[in-house]
Amino acid sequence: MPIHVEVVTQERKVFDEPLADMVLVPGAEGEMGVLPHHAPLLTTMGFGELVVRKQGREERFVIYGGVVDIRPDKVVVLADLAESSFALDEARIEAARQGAQKMMVEGVPPEQNRAAQLELRRAELALKIKNKMKSRGASILRIVEDEANE
Repeated sequence: MPIHVEVVTQERKVFDEPLADMVLVPGAEGEMGVLPHHAPLLTTMGFGELVVRKQGREERFVIYGGVVDIRPDKVVVLADLAESSFALDEARIEAARQGAQKMMVEGVPPEQNRAAQLELRRAELALKIKNKMKSRGASILRIVEDEANE
């Protein structure tokens, strides 16, 4: 029996796969694997990479916090922010990281300090995941590409 996976942000539904084999969730306390028939669970997510596996293929997302609702037949990821790991733009990430670092060094008003720290953390995570994706090269087969070929 497969597991249905939805990734949703406040703005839109990012991903919907009704026939996934497994999901790796970046839980607040560490990475968590979810298979079909998992016990019901509602937990927070930290910053990290969400991986959805289906028939030897993967779809990957950078998750910037949120909650996940796990049921025996469905996983609903309610992310604060989420983007495809395959669509990360290294130049944009580096520019955001440098801008956030500059704000931290130069100092910002106290009400903007948390936002600058959060932006720096997001950029560093995205850069880490982008570098991990580059090191793997073309070895990852995407679920989305699989569906386009059928």
